[in-house]
Amino acid sequence: MRELLEKIETRQQLVRETAGRLRDRIARLTEQLAAAEETLNRLETARETILELAAEDGTPPPEPLPTGYREILALFEQAGEALRAREVSRALGLDSESRHTENTRAKLKRLVTRNILTEPEPGLFTLSKAVPGTPGANST
Repeated sequence: MRELLEKIETRQQLVRETAGRLRDRIARLTEQLAAAEETLNRLETARETILELAAEDGTPPPEPLPTGYREILALFEQAGEALRAREVSRALGLDSESRHTENTRAKLKRLVTRNILTEPEPGLFTLSKAVPGTPGANST
């Protein structure tokens, strides 16, 4: 009987320690969540302010970029260097088939026409000096 009580006490201690670690983890996650929500609130306020100012100037509100284009821009921002369509396709996890590369190239060219990317030499793409984020592009 004594051995069983000792096993229970040992198990209780382990569970107490686990519960303590979990409480600490929850507290850290709660802080991170609060910070993320605060950032979202600030971004939403900034977005609303920009839209209000644009409306006052009579400027039509910018259309957000579709997901595929945002992924491409994120890739360029992360890479920090010029890339070719094939490299972008691979980085996005697309097959190496030419149709995927050509589809990516078409998207890159659309971003060039919107002055979001530049093509300093044929087939080589890089971010423009002043990247307008996602505004200003339409969903073509």
